[in-house]
Amino acid sequence: MAAEGCEEMCGNGDLDESSAVEATKVPSPPPAEASEASEENGSTSMATEHPVGPDPASFSIAPGTEDEEGELPADFERLWKAAHDNPQDFTSWTDLLQYCEQESHFSASRRSLEAFLARYPLCYGYWKKFADLERRAGYNNKAEEVCIRGLQAIPLSVDLWIHYINLLLGTLDMNLPESPERIRSVFEDAVAAAGLDFHSDRLWDLYVEWEKEQGNMKNAAAVLDRVLKVPTQLYNTHYTKLKEHLNSYPPKDVLSLEEYEELRELCCQSQKAERAEQAQEQQEDRPPGEEEPDTPKDTDSEELIQKIREHLLVLREKVYQDNEAEVRQRWSFEDAIKRPYFHVKPLDRLQLRAWHSYLDWEIAQLSRDTKEQSTEDPSQTTTEESEVTPQHQETSEEASAASDDHRVRILFERCLIACALYEEFWTRYILYLEPQSVDEARAVYRRACEIHLAYKPNIHMQWAAFEERHGNLTDARQVLEALEKTLPGLAVVRLRRAALERRAGQLEQSEALLTEAVAESKEKPVLHAFYSIKLARLLLKLGRDPSRARRVLQEALEISPDNDKLHMNLLELEVSGDPWASAEAVRECVTRALAAPLAPHTKILLSQRGLQFAEDYSSSIQSVLSVYEEHQKLLKELGGTKRGAENGDEDPEKLSKTDDGSAVVSAQAPPTMPHVPITTPPPPMMGTDMSAQAGYGGYSSWYQQPQYGSYGYQNTWNYNQGYYPPS
Repeated sequence: MAAEGCEEMCGNGDLDESSAVEATKVPSPPPAEASEASEENGSTSMATEHPVGPDPASFSIAPGTEDEEGELPADFERLWKAAHDNPQDFTSWTDLLQYCEQESHFSASRRSLEAFLARYPLCYGYWKKFADLERRAGYNNKAEEVCIRGLQAIPLSVDLWIHYINLLLGTLDMNLPESPERIRSVFEDAVAAAGLDFHSDRLWDLYVEWEKEQGNMKNAAAVLDRVLKVPTQLYNTHYTKLKEHLNSYPPKDVLSLEEYEELRELCCQSQKAERAEQAQEQQEDRPPGEEEPDTPKDTDSEELIQKIREHLLVLREKVYQDNEAEVRQRWSFEDAIKRPYFHVKPLDRLQLRAWHSYLDWEIAQLSRDTKEQSTEDPSQTTTEESEVTPQHQETSEEASAASDDHRVRILFERCLIACALYEEFWTRYILYLEPQSVDEARAVYRRACEIHLAYKPNIHMQWAAFEERHGNLTDARQVLEALEKTLPGLAVVRLRRAALERRAGQLEQSEALLTEAVAESKEKPVLHAFYSIKLARLLLKLGRDPSRARRVLQEALEISPDNDKLHMNLLELEVSGDPWASAEAVRECVTRALAAPLAPHTKILLSQRGLQFAEDYSSSIQSVLSVYEEHQKLLKELGGTKRGAENGDEDPEKLSKTDDGSAVVSAQAPPTMPHVPITTPPPPMMGTDMSAQAGYGGYSSWYQQPQYGSYGYQNTWNYNQGYYPPS
């Protein structure tokens, strides 16, 4: 049998292999004047619902005898450690594999390939190398097992299917009656899994040639009929081969019995009608007394055979024209894809855009065809359709039913080979599958997160949200726990875990997760403060335990006394409590902040907040004046000696700004307007949580002029107005 070679694929570990079959030249794009595509969208009747791979249960694989070689090569451990210390470094893995191959060490090569393919299963070239390694060592069963594992990981690999089939052809005893059936079964699995690929021509050609070598001309014609409906790169070559095949053998030897009988009956009736017409003409021209010649028997004469062939070609020509229209629509999309195989090197934007555009078009085609099928009247058939044989009509209906979303799924699977490291395509595939099947969407999440995107946290968190949305809290927990083990110390993952438990009603578990995070982050003051604020808010808002929340923040301040967010949150905790019991706590909080190594504008802001609380809730004017005097003293020390405007106004553009955009008032001379009352702005909502943004995010300012402009206030909030006597 003609052995099929395979192309060299950069980054997939392929070596150039000689091919005994001369490659067919790639044709130019189909002509623009080709007929329009049929409503069946060029689908093939053999298409299954999903890409499939070989069934391991159908094969009996006896374990091979393990090799017992000596010590590993000298540099193996060093290269092995380098690859495992940084598993995302593809070069470290290829250096290890190349070294093992150079040393020709079986054990080292097997061990390295096992580890490598567990992380990069889409590198079909290394699956082929692995199978060849086992076969050269005499372990044919293990070589077959390797091919099966590879095809389960990448069922769309035409090259790997061909390699697997050639392996079976070289190892099976073809004299056994079950061997041809075994090969045919694998061919069927191959075309079901990868036959719709635009570049699957070599697989189809191999199937046809094998059937011919087995002497099954009917099977060969049936395979050519199937590929005639598939839009592939070499679509016109398949049509040429089909015509040659039909013309090389009698129709009875290449057609199924049912189709042959139907076509023969149709052609015989046509032939009889022609003969009757000719006989009538001859009767009129026959001399008187001459007898009518004997009517020939209904045998497969050359004339009848030629008529059957002509009818066959008419039917196939229509299928070919429809398929050519499908190819013409896809050609520009396929031509834009320059790297259809997997590689760790990034794809440029044009390539990513090409895949998105192709997916957009294929999904739009699905929507259009679905709409047309829903509005089509099945009772209306054209004259041309009525001439089609029942077998072809049934095949057309099956093809139409199988083309619903199978072609879209195939394109997604092709895309996820070339774009396996881009989570946007995985997410898009999941969004497409989820309305149809939650289990299928979950399987795609599992492939993405457990194999290809193990270090991408976003898609893992999307997976956890997906499981939680569908009521699988246990699976959601497991996803986040596994992600945290892979990427320890990632704050957003711990917060997602705590939020998951809180939504599930497990408040104690949510608190325990944050408490653990606080304890584990003491060596990182910034992260420790972040977790402490989150824990304190949980205790205050949901646990209704302000004393514990206060204790958490105070303990955090002992580690990070210079963290302004801790001081602000502690102050807000105090001012949000019982105003009659919080006065001393608020004053103590402000005093602690003023003694801490904070920025001047932060101290002024905290002092202003303390003065606001005293003015709003103090029971005596003496306590208000005391806080006021302390605030004025602070302004003089930190705010400078800038003279205030004579009328008490200040140009907003001249106000100093804090890091988060809030205005800080500089020290001013008291205006001479004792009759003007002071109005304090409302305190901020403590529930507002901006800490999840960059760093801790921008906390809301208590004193921002724009929010009060509608009330007619033109000044920033300044306690150095004439409401109190000057100090």
